[in-house]
Amino acid sequence: MADTLGALLDMPEESISAIEIMSQGGLLMIPLFALSVLAVYVIAERWKTLSNAEMELDDLLETIESLLKSGNRTAAIEYCEGTGKPVGRILKAGLQRLGRPIGEIKEAIRNAGKKEIYFLEHRMNWLATIAGVAPLVGFTGTVTGMIRAFMDIQALQGNVNPSVLAGGIWEALITTASGLIIGIVAYAFYNYLIGKINRMVFDLENASSDFVDLLQAPVPKRKKADEGGVTG
Repeated sequence: MADTLGALLDMPEESISAIEIMSQGGLLMIPLFALSVLAVYVIAERWKTLSNAEMELDDLLETIESLLKSGNRTAAIEYCEGTGKPVGRILKAGLQRLGRPIGEIKEAIRNAGKKEIYFLEHRMNWLATIAGVAPLVGFTGTVTGMIRAFMDIQALQGNVNPSVLAGGIWEALITTASGLIIGIVAYAFYNYLIGKINRMVFDLENASSDFVDLLQAPVPKRKKADEGGVTG
């Protein structure tokens, strides 16, 4: 008895690699793999884009205010353009219309803001679609796999080894597990990136409002040369 138990313990365990497991999922693993690659691409691309779009807004507004007070509107426009940031492009649209009615300036800022928000949210709908579609593709693979398994059972007239049936079932469940993993990851990053975009939009709106207030601020009048002078 002891010798038998020892022999069983000494038997090498059969290991299955992740690639081998995935290869057992059937043809629907191909679209799932494509969805996973697309999700990684969108996450990496949006992460980089949003990180590059961030900027210290207080410093930007202070620099613009200083340039405008010195009467150098061209330098202020060039400074905004040189930032390469969404907020810089939005304020540049307002600076280019200085001297026009404040309503036109606000409209230009609003239109530029809509464009920048569109670019910030670009491809986020892809990630939302992947989060919803991947689990459904996985469930479809499981259903078709189970159908094939029971068709095989019927063809064998019920003379099926339980281990064979179990093997067919776990192979069918691979697509569900894969689809759920892809969907969960895509959904988590979607919510994180949307939260980041919402914070950036809030900052852009505040910067635009502060910029308009800056333009509407009264300009201090210079004192006349003889004002406050000593009379003889």
